Amino acid sequence: MFDLIVKNANLPDGQRGVDIACKDGLIAAVEPGITAEAGTVIEAGGNLVSPPFVDPHFHMDATLSLGTPRMNVSGTLLEGIALWGELKPIQSVDDIIARALRYCDLAVAKGIGAIRSHVDTCDDELKGVQALLEVRERVKDRLDLQLVAFPQDGVLRDPTAMANTVRALDMGVDVVGGIPHFERTMADGAESVRLLCEIAAERGLMVDMHCDESDDPLSRHIETLAYETQRLGLQGRVAGSHLTSMHSMDNYYVSKLIPLMVEAGVHAIPNPLINIMLQGRHDSYPKRRGQTRVRELRDAGITVGFGSDCVMDPWYSLGRACMLDVAFMGLHVGQLSSRADMDWCFDAVTENSARIMGLAGYGLGKGCHANFVLLQARDRIEAIRLRAHRLATIRKGAVICRSAPVTHELAGAGGWSGLDETTFAPPQSG
Repeated sequence: MFDLIVKNANLPDGQRGVDIACKDGLIAAVEPGITAEAGTVIEAGGNLVSPPFVDPHFHMDATLSLGTPRMNVSGTLLEGIALWGELKPIQSVDDIIARALRYCDLAVAKGIGAIRSHVDTCDDELKGVQALLEVRERVKDRLDLQLVAFPQDGVLRDPTAMANTVRALDMGVDVVGGIPHFERTMADGAESVRLLCEIAAERGLMVDMHCDESDDPLSRHIETLAYETQRLGLQGRVAGSHLTSMHSMDNYYVSKLIPLMVEAGVHAIPNPLINIMLQGRHDSYPKRRGQTRVRELRDAGITVGFGSDCVMDPWYSLGRACMLDVAFMGLHVGQLSSRADMDWCFDAVTENSARIMGLAGYGLGKGCHANFVLLQARDRIEAIRLRAHRLATIRKGAVICRSAPVTHELAGAGGWSGLDETTFAPPQSG
């Protein structure tokens, strides 16, 4: 007897009418016509079952803080950073925990199973670190939360940032972060990459740098990151997030840069919603799109995963914890319009991002963790087109939230909804 069977599901790889059986928190069988009994049976009705959505780049310490203490009037990255500097001293650990837990509810309802959140270490009290370590423990039965020690004001520019970043890692933060383009000089930016990568190498940790989130084509810290990755043997453990300056670089330089990234095994994390909103603010027309060269990075063999970055915070006043919104924007901005391209955009918010985060047991194969989401759509492209309604989120072979199907005039099999129509299973003990 199985714990749960999902009947008649379509899978992202194109398989149709498949049953998925779960036992002891793992997927025990994936095949048509499973006849065994189960404690819970879900009829998928030809809808899509996907591995959980994965958000490889987020700022949970700032999420849902919109309007506190004021709004970002200009809408720029730099005003957002300044506004975040005003918020940090007046928020409490409890404030951050409450907002983060609310966001985790939204995320689970939208089928997100793993989030990599940067947490600011330019705060001598490390309130965000304290809060998100607590949140990570409290939500572990619902989603995987991976934390990045992120010196928002520059690990060399801020006088206590390096010591605070090391303290955060000692407290249990998972990944080493940085922001080299925000250091005072290009040389300081390169030095920050070197120092932070050395810390990661010494501790056996992954690296995820905010890298070249700028319209300046001479912001080339991804080149340094690729070099340090090779020098220190960090291949496969390093990601460059944003990489927006690449949209402004000349093609000749990029023809050198991308092979260096491939050689170093560096991953790329564009954040389509935020990149398209914040970049190009100094342009009149033509106006730059802001998203990095997704197609070229992908075609070179680099693992590219889309992140959401922000929801209702100093940098972005919209958002709803929907990774299909992220894929939808990335598809449009990158002009990824072929059927294969659109399928790939779904992978960019699932499998690719799971690979970047190093998630073990991810997927829909036998022996994988029984974590997945049932979407009201027939396939990956329809799921993106409709930003498909989430019918159920399953974690460790148990339904942790579920909602009724919705109808829409263009839906076919799909639609969308919000948290208010979703019911949650009681929290698991332990």
